Amino acid sequence: MPCFSADPAGTKVAVRVVPRASRTKIDGLLDGALKIRLAAPPVDGAANAAARDFLAEAAGLRRSEVVLLSGEKSRNKTFLLRGLPPEQARQKLLG
Repeated sequence: MPCFSADPAGTKVAVRVVPRASRTKIDGLLDGALKIRLAAPPVDGAANAAARDFLAEAAGLRRSEVVLLSGEKSRNKTFLLRGLPPEQARQKLLG
C-alpha cells in the first residue's frame, strides 16, 4: 500500500508510529509508510490520540477530520484525512 492513497472521503495515510520519542515529529518515509515519532506512550490510546492530533495539526485539519481506520493496537496504522486529496496531503505532511 502506498503511503498516500485516494479514498472517496479524502486520503488514506499509512503511518508507522514510534512511541516514547523525545519529541513528536514526522521522520520521513519507512517501508511505504509515513514514520511519526510520538512523545506519547502507547498506553490507553494515548499514542493513537497523539498521532491523530499531530496529523490534524500538520495537515491543517480539525481533529474530527482525521479518523483512525486500522491499527489501534499496532505501530502500523491507517488514518483517513477527510476532504484532503492525496497530493495535498503529501505536500502538507512531507513538505
